Amino acid sequence: MERELGRLATDLFRTFARFEYALKAAGFHNGDGPAGANWRDFAVSVAALFDDPQDEALEAAIAYMLEHPPNKQMIEDGVLSWDAAAPQTDLQSDRVLIYVRRVRNNLFHGGKFNGHWFAPERSAALLRHSLTILNACLAASEQVNEAYHN
Repeated sequence: MERELGRLATDLFRTFARFEYALKAAGFHNGDGPAGANWRDFAVSVAALFDDPQDEALEAAIAYMLEHPPNKQMIEDGVLSWDAAAPQTDLQSDRVLIYVRRVRNNLFHGGKFNGHWFAPERSAALLRHSLTILNACLAASEQVNEAYHN
């Protein structure tokens, strides 16, 4: 399991980094100033993909993220904690992509791994489903796909 988690984590880091670059390169950014991806605009552009997934793996990934969402790491009274609150958004695509970003943030900022994996089975499922979602989004957006691969 440890080796699989390492591979999944590496795959997610690589995919996420290229994906976020591709969003900005494809015009999903916040305009002049610091270069930041505009995930909300992208979520709007792929909303139909999330409302009616045509692929069983994507449908399962979306369902898992909505039924077992990753928590957001917080600090309360100086102590690390986890917040399970759902994001305030009216789009399922936006909510799921926020959850994918939480998976990446929890991994990158050490919330899920500090020498040992916390809840390894759950971590593996979240990583796997996040990759499925990002890859489906690439296939659904010609501009982002082009920027990702070139």
